[in-house]
Amino acid sequence: MARRAGVSIATASRAFGEPERLAAATRERVMEAAADLGYANPQAGTATRTFGVIVPDVANPVYGKLLKAIESQAWHGRHRIVLFDADEDLRREREQIEQARRLDGMLLCSPRLPDAEVIALIGTSPAVIINRQIDGVPCVIMDAVHGPSQAIEHLVALGHEHIAYASGPQGSWADARRFDTIAAACEHHGIRLTRLSHHAASIQGGRAAAALAAASGATAVVAYNDLVALGLEAGMLELGRSCPDDISLVGIDDIDLAGAVTPALTTVQMPIERSGALAVDLLLQAIAGTVIGDVVTLGSQLIVRASTGVARAA
Repeated sequence: MARRAGVSIATASRAFGEPERLAAATRERVMEAAADLGYANPQAGTATRTFGVIVPDVANPVYGKLLKAIESQAWHGRHRIVLFDADEDLRREREQIEQARRLDGMLLCSPRLPDAEVIALIGTSPAVIINRQIDGVPCVIMDAVHGPSQAIEHLVALGHEHIAYASGPQGSWADARRFDTIAAACEHHGIRLTRLSHHAASIQGGRAAAALAAASGATAVVAYNDLVALGLEAGMLELGRSCPDDISLVGIDDIDLAGAVTPALTTVQMPIERSGALAVDLLLQAIAGTVIGDVVTLGSQLIVRASTGVARAA
């Protein structure tokens, strides 16, 4: 339907879930394509659906923003969500997926379990995965290439020749993708890269990584997410190093706090809200038995603020 209307899948979904966000001509084009193809809006004239939303850590503001978008989109169709917090515990995540199978469907946000186990646990239940790709399951991916590559280009332009990457949780699919992108970009520019060990995706995790970052000799650090970057900044201050004079810091996600701290955090903006809204639309289509694409990728973008500066002299 999206292809027939000449729009993206996200735009086609908004024509049903958030029509007020589209120009009248665009919505009309989508509606005409839907009529031609005999497509029925899964949100119209159907019973209220109840689906589970499983997140790794509800305390992480990224998942708070994602949950708000999911709840808002579900509310348009008067659907209900049941929240599950896995708390970065594989056993807990496993049990929660099994519980969510009793509902009409489920959204799995950055699941940590191996691919084969996730597929086996989902079984025949309608499901959509956010921010991870597993073959055979519809997925909404937040791009891990464009924005992180821009971050490396930005640091190279500032004269940084040695960059560190502060890794997130062990087993995180997004962490692996982000590191691969950063490693490829550093190799392309002839930049030395040091990968720091895995830490929790939190401010405390960033604090724990600060001494490693300082010992690495890197003049800039790209962190797994904004919380880790903010923790790194705090840890560096405790070690007598300031940002960006002594070290430049880049986060990923662009949470609200990133622009409110001093210095404001340079970060890769991820399409968190759009991912949540689109995932709800795709799940409702899956529940209705409508064939949908396996993977939808939404773009990322570097936001430059004050936490990055010219590389200090060796």
